[in-house]
Amino acid sequence: MIKSKIKIRTRYMPEGLKILYDDRDIIIIDKSAGLLSVKSNYEKEKTAHFLLTNYIKKGNPRIKESLFAVHRLDRETSGILIFAKSYAIREKFVEQWTTVEKKYLALVHGTLKEKSGIIESYLAEGKDYRVRRVENASEGKLARTKYKVVKEFKKSTLLEIELLTGKKNQIRVQFSEKGHPLIGDSKYGNSIKGRLALHAWSIKFKHPHSDEEMYFETKIPDCFMI
Repeated sequence: MIKSKIKIRTRYMPEGLKILYDDRDIIIIDKSAGLLSVKSNYEKEKTAHFLLTNYIKKGNPRIKESLFAVHRLDRETSGILIFAKSYAIREKFVEQWTTVEKKYLALVHGTLKEKSGIIESYLAEGKDYRVRRVENASEGKLARTKYKVVKEFKKSTLLEIELLTGKKNQIRVQFSEKGHPLIGDSKYGNSIKGRLALHAWSIKFKHPHSDEEMYFETKIPDCFMI
């Protein structure tokens, strides 16, 4: 882990997230499950963006900088999330995003026959906001997901997943269609309780200002090691 350039003020740490790194250009957090990344039509304040903005202002009430989400995580997904402190820095991230290495951890139902591989399918979102696989390539977008088994339990499997593309609900849809829905997934599985077992575990990228190689990794959630 890389040491933060700006002192992390634990006194003002917002509930629902942990700050991993902070400098003049970016701020990186570990978001808890259940917290939105940015505001929506139905929620304005219980978001990582809103809480981080307040955190920065408490350190310096006169500060004028705005935060820009570099990427987003589903509300139910925990893990690493990056915000840029200027639009220019965000745009530099966008330019290099295809080279950013993002790895997730997922706990799925059952035992996979193939212990590693790449899942490829074309996905499209329906009018009901559910994403599904489509056979006709012209009707969807190509989604590619690389995975390998980390640990097998009696009725579930812990996977390390690398997104080769970034489509909406990609991991959840592809493993559901493979017959191994994520534990806690009420949308693409049959779970009715418990958190979604999907965690943005690590990320590797070049700093958009200094070009320094950056790598961050978070702790595996305890509930994944059942």
